[in-house]
Amino acid sequence: MNICIYGASGNELAQEYFDDAFALGQRMAENRHALVFGGGNGGLMGACARGAASKSGEIIGIAPRFFDEPGVLFPACSRFVYTETMRERKAAMEAESGAFIVLPGGIGTFEEFFEILTLKQLGRHAKPIAVLNTLGYYGDLLRMLETAVSGGFLSRSCLALFALCDTPEEALQHVLTAPVVTGSVRRIADYTRK
Repeated sequence: MNICIYGASGNELAQEYFDDAFALGQRMAENRHALVFGGGNGGLMGACARGAASKSGEIIGIAPRFFDEPGVLFPACSRFVYTETMRERKAAMEAESGAFIVLPGGIGTFEEFFEILTLKQLGRHAKPIAVLNTLGYYGDLLRMLETAVSGGFLSRSCLALFALCDTPEEALQHVLTAPVVTGSVRRIADYTRK
């Protein structure tokens, strides 16, 4: 299976984040799953790619051409797909992948997670989503989503569309064994005014 990972591109992070990202890449390669990612050489994206490369895994990098500068992109991809825009990049990553694992990250990672979750809620895909909660990083995000549910802003069923996982092994296991759970395109009517 091709598994897309989203994650931080920055390097000033606690070592545990890098260790989990590297271990995830290794586990994916050991189990013959290809890594699809944003092509970055740094941060958790790069750590995951290095983990996959350490076990001779297949690595598919996808990035806009304006990122193609010295040191920015991971140099050992099996295949690299260039896009013109960030929007095209996300669409290509989604199209290449059968599942998604969200590593800790910043605003770009949040945006990628919420877009792929929204598309699943709207029934546009049925691919499993795991969120790797290294050092409890996503605990506050889950609390925010619970607040949205209790306030009536979000259906509780949306929280069943992804799994919060504490280890790389758990995240990989989830995307490989998760039952198909989707939203419904008919839900679009819930958001339109009469």
